[in-house]
Amino acid sequence: MNLNITGHHVEVTPAIREYVTSKLDRVIRHFDHVTSVGVILSVEKLVQKAEVTVHVRGKDIFVESSDQDMYAAIDAMTDKLDRQVLKYKQKNQDHDHAALKHQSVES
Repeated sequence: MNLNITGHHVEVTPAIREYVTSKLDRVIRHFDHVTSVGVILSVEKLVQKAEVTVHVRGKDIFVESSDQDMYAAIDAMTDKLDRQVLKYKQKNQDHDHAALKHQSVES
């Protein structure tokens, strides 16, 4: 997995980098078909914003979150991403089971 963390109008400190990495590892553990992850941390006026794009086989999952605190924005972003990844994984499993069921009916 390729992880890219960038900051717009904010310095990405080693502490923030470690926090983002630990949070994303928890989410990515659910799904092992992740090819790359791009994280953008930015500050616009007094709003801290965190965005992530996860590239998986066949789809890109994009999530963004804003908060007054950067760590809270990262937490909200990873929670949303976790829900999206689980939804994508469930949809793929349902599709695979339907294909197997259809294949066994034809035989």
